Amino acid sequence: MYKRRQSPTNNSNKESLRYAGLGTQLLVAIGLAVFAGLKFDGWLHTSPLITVALPLLILIGIFYKLVRETGKSKNDESK
Repeated sequence: MYKRRQSPTNNSNKESLRYAGLGTQLLVAIGLAVFAGLKFDGWLHTSPLITVALPLLILIGIFYKLVRETGKSKNDESK
């Protein structure tokens, strides 16, 4: 049947919301990693070790996900 084309503003809004969601995930994940690192360091008495290492591991994972998500072509999204 007839398929409506999306307007350019609708598509750009969708992309903006997608990137805003990825940014929010990044901030929340880093915040939780710092909080968890502080708690684990207090519990294990390893002062800055886990507080530094955990957010770095989270950053690596989030950037990997970000590259995967933003690297998708238009054909991959329709499948």
